[in-house]
Amino acid sequence: MSAKTKRGPRPVLHAATVIALLAGSAYLTVELRKEEQAKAPAVQAVTDTPDLRSGGVDPGSGEHTWERLKSPARTVLRGKGGDVLATFTDGARTTTLTGPSRTFAEPTGTKSRVVTENWVRLMPEPWRKGAEREKWFKDWFKEFSGSKEDDLFAIAFQYVDQAPVKKDDEGISYAGDADFGPINPNGGPGNDYRLEESDFYDYLGIPYTFRNGTTVQPETNRARSMDCSGFIRTVLGYRARFPLAATDQLGDGLPRTANGMARKSLGTDVIGLTGVGPEGRPKSIDVLQPGDLVFFKLDARSKERLDHAGMYMGQDTDGHKIFVSSREEVNGPTIGDKGGTSRLDGNGYYATALRSAKRL
Repeated sequence: MSAKTKRGPRPVLHAATVIALLAGSAYLTVELRKEEQAKAPAVQAVTDTPDLRSGGVDPGSGEHTWERLKSPARTVLRGKGGDVLATFTDGARTTTLTGPSRTFAEPTGTKSRVVTENWVRLMPEPWRKGAEREKWFKDWFKEFSGSKEDDLFAIAFQYVDQAPVKKDDEGISYAGDADFGPINPNGGPGNDYRLEESDFYDYLGIPYTFRNGTTVQPETNRARSMDCSGFIRTVLGYRARFPLAATDQLGDGLPRTANGMARKSLGTDVIGLTGVGPEGRPKSIDVLQPGDLVFFKLDARSKERLDHAGMYMGQDTDGHKIFVSSREEVNGPTIGDKGGTSRLDGNGYYATALRSAKRL
C-alpha cells in the first residue's frame, strides 16, 4: 500500500451510533439523572438536556462571564450561576467543555467507574489571553459547544478490552481492541514480557509519511498493537489530528516516547518535572484537569528517562483520580487494576511513580 500522509478516519458525528457499538466489557453510557443509573441498561443513548448540554451557549451573551485565573494561566467560561462551562489554558490546545454526563467503565479490569460531564477536545490553535474575541475561536466554539461528536475520552475507549472494530471507507481498521505489543521471545525475569515500540501505524498496518517527509513502515508482528506513547499518539495525533513527530528528534510535533513527550516544550506543563527519583513525586496533583497527559518513572533500568505515559480522566465514583494508558500487564489500553491500580492519588504503584503532567 502506498504511503499515507496525515490520514485519519472520517469524523463520527452521532454519539448515539458510537455508544450503541461500545457494548462488551468496556462501555460508555450517558445518564439522564443520577437516580436512574442503578436501573439503567448497560448502554444508553445520548438524550438532550437543556442549555449547554443540547444546543451550546453563546459565549458573548450577558448570561455568561469570562474569568482569568492563574497557576496555570487560564480563562474560564462561567454560566450565570457561576458554574464552570469551559476551561482554556494558555499555550494548550486541549480544553474541557461541560456536556452530558457519561460513564466510562471497564468491568473486566476494574470496579472503577468514571462519571464525568467533561468533554475534552482539541482546539485548532493554542489558547492565549483574549482568544475568546478571535474569529477562529468563535467559529470553533460554535461548532463544538454542546456537540456530542467523539471527544478524546470517547476515542480512547475505542481501544480498550473488547472494543469493537471500526473501519474507514478504505476498509482500514482504525479502532478496536488494541494489544500493547508482541510477546518478547526473550521475556522473563528482568526482561519485559511484551515488546514496546508499537506505534499507531503498526496498529493500523499501513505506511505513514510524517510532515517532515519521513516515511515509516509498519511491522507485521505489531499489527493491532500500541504501547503507552503509541496509544497517546493514536488518540491525540492520528485521530484528533495533533501534529506528530516521526521520532523524539525528527519533526516538530508530539514525540514518539513518553520521555520525549514529557520533556518537549509543547502545551503547558501543569506539573513540572523536578526529578525522576522519589524526590520528584509531585507534592500535590490538585492542579490536574481531565485530558492532561501524565508521565511516570517505573523502570529503574531506564535511568533518567520517564518510561510511561497516560491520560488523566478525572475522579471515579469513589473519589480516586483515574488515568487511562496502554500497559504490558493488561496487553493494551486500560483503566484497570492489573499490575497496579490506575490511580494517581494514594501510595499505589502508579501514584508513587508519577513525575510530571502536561496540558497539550
